[in-house]
Amino acid sequence: MGLKIYNSLSRQLEEFSPLTDGHVSMYSCGPTVYDYIHIGNARTALITDIIRRYLEYRGYAVKLVQNLTDIDDKIIARAKTLGISSGQLAQTNGKAYFEDTQRLGIQPADVHPKATEHIPEMIELIQMLIDKGAAYVIDGSVYYRVNSFNEYGKLSRRKPEDLLAGARVEVDERKEDPRDFDMWKAAKPGEPSWDSPWGPGRPGWHIECSSMAMKHLGETIDIHAGGEDLLFPHHENEIAQSELATGKPFAKYWVHVAFLKIDGRRMGKSEENFIFLREALDRYPAEVIRHFLISAHYRHPLDYSLESLQKSESALKRLNNCIESLQKYHEEIPDAAEIDNATPFNVSETNMNLLSAIDTMQSRFTAAMDADFNSAQAVGSIFSLVSQVNKAIGSSNGVLPNTFASAYRKLTEICQVLGIYTINEDNTDTTTENFDALIELLLEIRQGARDQKDWDTSDKIRDRLKQLNIEIKDTHEGSTWKFIT
Repeated sequence: MGLKIYNSLSRQLEEFSPLTDGHVSMYSCGPTVYDYIHIGNARTALITDIIRRYLEYRGYAVKLVQNLTDIDDKIIARAKTLGISSGQLAQTNGKAYFEDTQRLGIQPADVHPKATEHIPEMIELIQMLIDKGAAYVIDGSVYYRVNSFNEYGKLSRRKPEDLLAGARVEVDERKEDPRDFDMWKAAKPGEPSWDSPWGPGRPGWHIECSSMAMKHLGETIDIHAGGEDLLFPHHENEIAQSELATGKPFAKYWVHVAFLKIDGRRMGKSEENFIFLREALDRYPAEVIRHFLISAHYRHPLDYSLESLQKSESALKRLNNCIESLQKYHEEIPDAAEIDNATPFNVSETNMNLLSAIDTMQSRFTAAMDADFNSAQAVGSIFSLVSQVNKAIGSSNGVLPNTFASAYRKLTEICQVLGIYTINEDNTDTTTENFDALIELLLEIRQGARDQKDWDTSDKIRDRLKQLNIEIKDTHEGSTWKFIT
């Protein structure tokens, strides 16, 4: 059996088959950076991270794009309250987002496009829809005609009369249909704006993700992920405008992460019951929070409580103790797989049971993650092996050192797919000198790519370094770098 994904579009588990063999294109809706992210937002980002890690573990080359919405009504309103520009607010909170997610062990996406850096692409897509008769201009604003797309509502399965429920739709009597949504908002005094064929203004929320996804991944992508609150209207509108423009499916698989709850209610800023991720990280190690956030299947709501975090903390202590007790065997016998093949026939039953438990853990982990990324069952497989290891360590019957070394290797390999264990070796400290040499090496590789006109590789190195607060400046004399303060 292969990997199966629950597709929100079909409401069924489907066999995963990417558009291109061995490659996966993935888009995840990122934050609107008007404030710090809370731990509920972090669940969606974390699940995206784990899906990507597991796909790579299964041998796929994954290109992940996660946007940042850095212009929005909420950003403008909050910036005005704080007495700063919307650009300053977005920059500050965007930096905080990367700080917080990196503390949680979430790997940066391959591309983190910002809405304000893709205005030309948005204008081009909007104009395409106007030319097709799917959008219309009123007083410098552009609206999408919902009734121009016959399949509107196919993702949310909502009836036409219910399509306004829960939608971010401003009351505007000028619209042809109350369901029509804005793709371009005419400029208002004191608000940021950009020039367009329809006059100065700024993009609507939905057009941003369609434009950025198609810019960086193509007209059809493999997986589109996001929180379940985005299913309607955001993702519904993305489908409508993208598919009408291109005539192609926008995404093959739609993945939606359920809410994090607190006291039985959805955690959210609108509910005023949220906990900032950075506050949680100040109280608990990142691995503990990750363990808690994956302790239920991503499509099931998860209740936040101090008790739940304390249970995760206890579980992680048990895991860490087990791995640390095995580490000495790994250091003595680093290549456990090769030695396992030479295991003598007449070994103890305890040894054979532990070897069997290692194989069982691997197969159970894969089966769980292949079943729509069931992280809860995957974690269960890990702790089943932990129990077997602890039993073997406490047994009077002999267990071969290479068996313990093999258990260490398999446990750490699987735990790192979920990000719930970080290997700490005494000899992994990176000196400033080595760090500088590593950056210089990356600059040499990047220059080689530029010489070959491989702009994708050049830009990727620059963008990934920027996410680590390292800025590259290209000059006639060569490229230089510095930390961004």
